[in-house]
Amino acid sequence: MSKTSTNAGQSVTTRNGERIAIVAGLRTPFAKFATYFHGVPAVDLGKMVVNEMLVRNELDPKLVDQLVYGQVVQMPEAPNIAREIVLGTGMNVHTDAYSVSRACATSFQSTVNIAEAMMAGNISVGVAGGADSASVSPIGVSKKLARSLVDLQKTKTLGQKWNVLKKLGLKDLLPVPPAVAEYSTGLSMGQTAEQMAKTHGIKREDQDELAHRSHTNAAKSWEEGKLKDEVMTAYAEPYKGALEQDNNVRFDSRLESYAKLRPVFDKKHGSVTAANATPLTDGASAVLMMTESRAKELGYKPLGYIRSYAFSAIDVWEDMLMGPSYATPIALERAGMSLSDLTLIEMHEAFAAQTLANVKMFASDKFAKEKLGRDKATGEIDMDKFNVMGSSIAYGHPFAATGTRMITQMLNELNRRGGGTGLCTACAAGGLGAAMILETE
Repeated sequence: MSKTSTNAGQSVTTRNGERIAIVAGLRTPFAKFATYFHGVPAVDLGKMVVNEMLVRNELDPKLVDQLVYGQVVQMPEAPNIAREIVLGTGMNVHTDAYSVSRACATSFQSTVNIAEAMMAGNISVGVAGGADSASVSPIGVSKKLARSLVDLQKTKTLGQKWNVLKKLGLKDLLPVPPAVAEYSTGLSMGQTAEQMAKTHGIKREDQDELAHRSHTNAAKSWEEGKLKDEVMTAYAEPYKGALEQDNNVRFDSRLESYAKLRPVFDKKHGSVTAANATPLTDGASAVLMMTESRAKELGYKPLGYIRSYAFSAIDVWEDMLMGPSYATPIALERAGMSLSDLTLIEMHEAFAAQTLANVKMFASDKFAKEKLGRDKATGEIDMDKFNVMGSSIAYGHPFAATGTRMITQMLNELNRRGGGTGLCTACAAGGLGAAMILETE
């Protein structure tokens, strides 16, 4: 059973009762690993999008009180990406900035941290977001080589150095890329997705259909111009032309083509393929946040407001990616809402298997009673409200950037539909989950 406190009746307001406003949001196009942003570190992607967001909204950078930003796969030379963004975008050098990491829910966390600073009365203008580059990752060395390099520093003679080096084999000299497995279990996310597919009876055909739907909806959103104002045109150095759209979206997606791919993680009995999972991606996103009165004072019309939020944590050995099913009922309870009250829902698609397993558990009374300690299910998701613009399988998933991508996309779509409330929810490594309910006027 989940032990997360519900904090029923959550009030996301300042001490004076002002709501926390999302004034603007922007992201770079998301690019597949080792394509357009190849060689561009996450810190540069973060600077790029934050600077462009401030310029577009004609906000003096020196008015930003605090910047909270995240990066999941951090570079040792820039461990505090948030501070580097402040220093690289013309903000006051005294602007407070710190970095956070909550795996795939990182920019939900940075957004909440800015909101909570406003709720405490400490700031009135803040920037939140996240960036990751799968193309620029810290490449390490083997444990044996690392130890030998330390031992070398203690040697003085050539003989002593040789005694250290002769113990190394060729395999010890090979570079070690960042691990894709959970530190605590050794299991990859893909292996967990396979487990969830088998445990919850998620068929390969249904996974492929969801992936096709995601690409189709994303392509339609691009073609209808829905994303043009929330995705900047990127110019990466060295200059090689501009990137205006996400380059993972399949504008010619055909359902029958998905069946041709072979499973990746369980080659004999598996169902998770490269096509029904999100790809390694480079990109950055950010949101500009203000207290309600500060936004009015500066002449901004907010995109919307944070109504409630919740985070969850569960076991990592089984169903590790079930975070949305745990976090969402808490966020709904804190907002005083039921699932059917929502206008739109977006669930981060780490894998089609994970997404469909969560959709299934939302509607399960058995899951609610046994895992959540609740009398009834969260509710059956109306698929006409679900991931209507596509999600991470289509757009890609720069780990720390996905949360604020979802927040901006949700609020813009709600406003196009005349307003309402929307749920953004995501699973994350380490058995973590996030859910946020947004509202418009």
